[in-house]
Amino acid sequence: MEKITVVKVGGAVVEDEAQLMQLLKDFAAIEGNKVLVHGGGRSATKIAAQLGIETKMMNGRRITDREMLNVVTMVYGGLVNKNLVAKLQAVGVNALGLTGADIDMIRSHKRPLKEGIDFGYVGDVDSANGNMLHTLVEAGIVPVMAPLTHDGNGNILNTNADTIASETAKALAPYYDVTLMFCFEKKGVLSNPDDDDSVIPSITPEEFKALVADGTVAGGMIPKLENSFNAIEHGVKQVVITLASSIDGKHGTILRG
Repeated sequence: MEKITVVKVGGAVVEDEAQLMQLLKDFAAIEGNKVLVHGGGRSATKIAAQLGIETKMMNGRRITDREMLNVVTMVYGGLVNKNLVAKLQAVGVNALGLTGADIDMIRSHKRPLKEGIDFGYVGDVDSANGNMLHTLVEAGIVPVMAPLTHDGNGNILNTNADTIASETAKALAPYYDVTLMFCFEKKGVLSNPDDDDSVIPSITPEEFKALVADGTVAGGMIPKLENSFNAIEHGVKQVVITLASSIDGKHGTILRG
């Protein structure tokens, strides 16, 4: 089976020009097929403020009301996505920018009330179109996925970029040997949060449970790893959590089934 690498990059890297250009050069150097998935929350917050639109958060998650939906559609689907595509073209990568609505790539439904909280126009994914992704990749195109989906009824929805990455990876698993790579601000999953060099080289599902139980893995890292192991259960070969400057597959924490 041919290999493919799905790389997810967060908003912090996207906003740092020097870091971003290095990442894109490293991404261009990855052998074989690849897909880039990006966030952009910081850019959305910044543009919203310039437009006089308040950013509302709940438990670290963005509330996407109608005004904020307009902002994230512009910023993720336009500003961030097309700048990434242009920069990738400059380093020799034939990139195509996509939202989940384009060629019916990712469908979702509006998130129902969660513990009485209405997150607004936020999409929880129902399906990703692996066949269409496979067609693009086989044509030599590198998809660049924005964190937006659609419901099939004409509505764009804001969707978590980690989820887009894992759903994209899962959809490609029947066609390729898939590595999913999450670029992170640390070198990997750390055994000691105060020691940046205490990277755990690999984690199995059983080890993950033990690390959560003893408190080594906590907070926002838990859903990231749950998401990762879910992707592995659905056919993704391995997940790598690493620094944005270390996407050569030789660094970070490797998760396997």
